[in-house]
Amino acid sequence: MGPRGQDDEQDAQKANRADEPGRPQQAPATPAPTASGPGEARPAPATPGPGRPGQAQVTAVTATPGSGEPRQAPATPLPAASGPGESGSGGERGAGGEEADGDERVAAVRRVGAVRRLWRGGAQLVVAASLLAVALTGGAIALGTDGSPASVRVSAGAVDPGVLGGGDLDAAITALQTHLRAQPRDHDGWATLGLAYVEQARTKADPSGYPQAEQALRRSLSLAPDNDQALAGRAALAAARHDFHGALSFADAALRRNPYSERALSSRIDALVELGRYADAAKAARTADARKPGVPVFTRYAYVRELRGDVRTARRVLEQALTAAASPGDTAYVATQLGQLAWNEGDQRTALTYYARALAADDGYLPALEGRARARAASGDRAAAVKDLETVVARAPLPGPLVALGELYEARGKAGDRERARQQYALVDAWIALARANGVNADLDTALAAADHGDKRAALRAARAEWARRHTVHTADALAWALHANGRDAEALPYARRATATGYRNAAFRYHRGMIELATGHRAAGRASLTAALRLNPGFSPLGAARAREALGGAR
Repeated sequence: MGPRGQDDEQDAQKANRADEPGRPQQAPATPAPTASGPGEARPAPATPGPGRPGQAQVTAVTATPGSGEPRQAPATPLPAASGPGESGSGGERGAGGEEADGDERVAAVRRVGAVRRLWRGGAQLVVAASLLAVALTGGAIALGTDGSPASVRVSAGAVDPGVLGGGDLDAAITALQTHLRAQPRDHDGWATLGLAYVEQARTKADPSGYPQAEQALRRSLSLAPDNDQALAGRAALAAARHDFHGALSFADAALRRNPYSERALSSRIDALVELGRYADAAKAARTADARKPGVPVFTRYAYVRELRGDVRTARRVLEQALTAAASPGDTAYVATQLGQLAWNEGDQRTALTYYARALAADDGYLPALEGRARARAASGDRAAAVKDLETVVARAPLPGPLVALGELYEARGKAGDRERARQQYALVDAWIALARANGVNADLDTALAAADHGDKRAALRAARAEWARRHTVHTADALAWALHANGRDAEALPYARRATATGYRNAAFRYHRGMIELATGHRAAGRASLTAALRLNPGFSPLGAARAREALGGAR
């Protein structure tokens, strides 16, 4: 996703076509643990089956002790969709063609959608008994739906769509706390409470909830060691704290107990992506697709393809996932991903259409509101963009939207806007301090924000620390830009090239590479990268796009 020239793009597309996978190989029944270090990223909470804590009394979530989702494969397996091609350095080659793969995936998605609609109809019979569990988990525990935390590209605040669509999470947590005071040895209840704390902290952008989540999950494991729901919860917590090696380790542990845990399968893909292990992430996506096909897996499949620059396949799979979405949360999440994909390609009209669909499904879905703000800004509607982002940061003051709002203030240039922008950047620093105090690794956030709007030396220290932990296109770009901000462009250039080496189409990455190329005397390459950035998405950043145009004018 970065400044690659047209020849690079053509090479990437040829590689994608060559690697287009066929049907997945049969995955082992119980995958062996693959991570031994600090966890791999973004673990999703376990998605228990219908016989889990949803069997609560009307007055409380009285989780029926169990061992997780069914261990056996579904009686009638869906057609397995082929997994994404390997990203990064090499990987398996599939044998099937793309069109055949697409037909199988369409069939799988349609069947999943039909099954979900049947579940929704039957669920009306047990709503009274499972209301609290639905509010807490968006129906995943009570009704066996497929919600799982998203590997979100729009914002770090994007969370499990099932939880967002489930109801009053605060009230559900209070009720569950009351239940656990009466039933303190309910290990499933403690695991559910831990997951709820993680989601509450995410939705409110308040990391101070993570210590509570850790205590609840540890309590669950002390009562029932190795229960897969709590292990998946630990994976979710580790990912929320950006401990991606730990997240992978916990996801693997959960899968050893329950190979069909959708949340753990999804978490494993996310963790591998966040560690830059793109080939392994592709394999994990194929395994998840074979065991638990559904919207969470399809969206992850799409993202792995996007990281390779295969936007066509990513879009096709997301469109199919949107067709299969059977809940407002799923619809909002998938439509937002499609909006982000369109925005990355500079198609603001299509992006706004998808964000509108997401907000029609869930008018409080912040990633869609943030995405709409960016698309409006890129379309020239700066006033509406500012209003949207002000709403977002009032509810979830995360670094991404805070920086975006600050830059919009700077670009607008009205009286007082410079001070308003400074306040947004100061809030980034405050959030980072709070995050670190609660066990969150915030080095990538620090590097990205401080390189442009803060302490440049601190940005470089943070970027180096994050690169030492994981090698992804995002950490490579952050390190390249922090080095550039500190005047070390010769050292930055290899990282800028690495950030764009997978074919990932990201205008900001191309802009960063172009500026670094110009600074190192590679004028033709720099002009090509900056031109490519503006051609791809002319409104990728209110400040960055203007600087790219200025640099191009000076480089002629």
